[in-house]
Amino acid sequence: MSEQLHPLAPHHLPFYIISPGETDVLMIVTGLILIGAVFGVGVFYWNLHSLPERMAHKTQKLQFEIVAVLGLISLFSHEHIYWIAGLILALIDLPDFSTPLRSIADSVEKIAETPSAASAPTEREPGATAVPVEHDRQDVIAGEKVHSHA
Repeated sequence: MSEQLHPLAPHHLPFYIISPGETDVLMIVTGLILIGAVFGVGVFYWNLHSLPERMAHKTQKLQFEIVAVLGLISLFSHEHIYWIAGLILALIDLPDFSTPLRSIADSVEKIAETPSAASAPTEREPGATAVPVEHDRQDVIAGEKVHSHA
């Protein structure tokens, strides 16, 4: 049998119509493009989803941890409000309250350990020796060190 076209078929067929038994190249190319597009959209989604966490990476540890938890909650619950809250929290620079308070506490501790000017003698007695200031919370009584447990 010779391969003849049906008398009602057009004489010129488009390129995507193939004969029976031949490889459909257009379907293979379309499948590869589809797989690449799905993979590319997935990579874009993961990069977009981790954006708040990457932005908060240079902030304080507590802020970074909160943003990371919000990102995980939004990933598993599919609630976009958590991702938006994490993004907003990553964009805001929270003030550092702990460093000034720690500095104040250290300064007050140093002041408490040094003898005050009112209780210090104004003139030295001939046989008196200078008592060094101890910085490890020890009280000085009559030249002897007494450890304080306070």
